[in-house]
Amino acid sequence: MGEYGEKRTDAISISWKPDRQSKIPLYSQIVSYFSEKISSGDWVSGQVLPSQRKLSELFGVNRSTIVEAMDELASLGMIESGFGGGTRIANDSWSLLMQDKAPDWQSYIRAGGFRANVPTVQIINHLEFEDGITRLSTGELSPDLVQMDLTRKVLNSLSTRNLFMNYPDPLGMPGLRAALQTHLRQIGIEAPLSCILIVSGALQALQLISTGIVQAKSTVYVESPSYLGSLNIFQSVGAELQGVPLDASGILPWMIREPQSNGRHSLLYTIPTFQNPTGCVMPVSRRREVLKYCKENHMPVIEDDVFRDLWLDEMPPPPIKALDQSGSVVYIGSLSKCFSPGLRLGWLVGPESVVQRLADVKMQMDYGVSVLTQQVVEELFRSGLYYTGVNTIRQQLRERRDLMMYLLEKYFADLAEWNRPAGGFFIWIKLKNRVSAEQLFNRALKEGLLILPGSVYDMGYSSSLRLTYGYLSAEEMELGMRRLAEILRAMGRG
Repeated sequence: MGEYGEKRTDAISISWKPDRQSKIPLYSQIVSYFSEKISSGDWVSGQVLPSQRKLSELFGVNRSTIVEAMDELASLGMIESGFGGGTRIANDSWSLLMQDKAPDWQSYIRAGGFRANVPTVQIINHLEFEDGITRLSTGELSPDLVQMDLTRKVLNSLSTRNLFMNYPDPLGMPGLRAALQTHLRQIGIEAPLSCILIVSGALQALQLISTGIVQAKSTVYVESPSYLGSLNIFQSVGAELQGVPLDASGILPWMIREPQSNGRHSLLYTIPTFQNPTGCVMPVSRRREVLKYCKENHMPVIEDDVFRDLWLDEMPPPPIKALDQSGSVVYIGSLSKCFSPGLRLGWLVGPESVVQRLADVKMQMDYGVSVLTQQVVEELFRSGLYYTGVNTIRQQLRERRDLMMYLLEKYFADLAEWNRPAGGFFIWIKLKNRVSAEQLFNRALKEGLLILPGSVYDMGYSSSLRLTYGYLSAEEMELGMRRLAEILRAMGRG
């Protein structure tokens, strides 16, 4: 079973660069930046600075500029050499007096209940918005695939109607929930309107579940590897993630030991359709086994089904929720992966008591999803434009998937193993010769390539990585895969 989480460091975070157009010397700008961060309480005594080489990269300046700035900061008593090498924010009285001007925000941040994201994911989230980065791992559709023309049609249609612009019903606008009710019926889920909750994407659904119905010290059983391995949603409320092995058919729930122990509730989280990150699809027989096991052990199932509509070869089996006759399953769907991540709209389906509880929690958080977005999505479903758009996306994803298969055979045949994905837009790569995907991540990043190492999902998958064929153009994909293979071969040569 996998282990989740990474060791954190107390290093400072830098997302600023000096202004090269300013008349103020670059080193002076850096000194002023450090002074501001220390006096504001953002950086506190004892925090570790990146190396001079790293600072040079972060600030985009020559090493000599960093040396000049560091010398001045040291002379001002703001930084000092630490034991065993390295440089830290100084502990002398001058530095402390500067920090006395503002609260020690770092102590508040450390005391907060919500855990920070794992460092690798923080780096990825930041660099995905940097120019010059080739995104081989990103978890969203390319802007070229997002159906802008169809969305414009909906917006034009809404412009002639009387829009609702007040606070929505706690469960979401009735018209949208009715449209989703019809959509869910097509995949075998019968749900009263009172059992459908509109949320701001699948992530908010998981946040509501963790906040609204999960006990501290509960256990959340997840596939190993799992998307939840890269998040701290459940751990931040005091729950524990426990990995459960996968095979080609999905999670093996009978491998769970003590499903309900110490009087604490537990639940099972699964992505049975185009699992993230492996892409596997759970057949109907395994879905029935999972549901049967969880019912016998009085364990709720959280079914994340956000990739369902991106099937490429054949329609996937019905959701586990469609097989559920006892209210054991809470079902999550979303537009983010299948249509548009920017709409930030999803839905949660479950027992009425659970949905009502989570709706109350949501109202306390944000008072509902944007009513304009809800009306856009309602029209997408009612007009059929959602299905038109998804069909177009599927056709283009098939071409991109097939190109990725060709590139893998061309450049990685002797370097890795993989399976042909039947849907979604991720592919799970297992590197040969026990190459560290984390080291590959760092080497690739220096070349402007962004990949996602398997250790983000589960520390037991340190020689795996997740790539995507849903974001890059054909030319970018070809170049990125060739360069990644070259880096991997260079690592093998030592």
